[in-house]
Amino acid sequence: MKPLPPPKSAPTDDQAVWRRFAASVRPLDGAARPPPQAPQQAAPPSPRGETARAPRHGSSAHLAPLAIGVPPAGLDRASWRRLSGGRSRPARRLDLHGLTAERALAALEDFLAAASSEGSRTVEVITGRGSGAEGGVIRREFAHWLNRPALRALVLGAAHPHPANPGAVILLLRRRR
Repeated sequence: MKPLPPPKSAPTDDQAVWRRFAASVRPLDGAARPPPQAPQQAAPPSPRGETARAPRHGSSAHLAPLAIGVPPAGLDRASWRRLSGGRSRPARRLDLHGLTAERALAALEDFLAAASSEGSRTVEVITGRGSGAEGGVIRREFAHWLNRPALRALVLGAAHPHPANPGAVILLLRRRR
């Protein structure tokens, strides 16, 4: 879908338009108007034209999307076979049965951060099979959660340890540097 062109009489000063709009807004009954905020200025460019480098650990901007059951780049074949074949013993285990999606995501984030900080390499997360044809909400959302920037930076690979049990996922965490 192609974006619409701006109208012919579009003002060129966005801040002036925003100030007019903000002045026309009335607060709800019983609510006080917050004080106006100064517009944020962008950081000045580097004098030598250098670009800022992304931090090594915690940055997932350059990482390919993670898919459960697909060998990730940077992992040798023997390690992938151990992980996907269920021969890697998990150092920690998290069971998400019975949690809402919001609580399950929070528990997963806390769990992976703790496992990574203690140096664990392999962990298991039990999502449950779910009652639907595609599984439950947690199982359906799990791969999306792993691709969130905070979690993608921690996880190297993901696989089901046994093909007959899609309700459990074993994760290989990145080494801390």
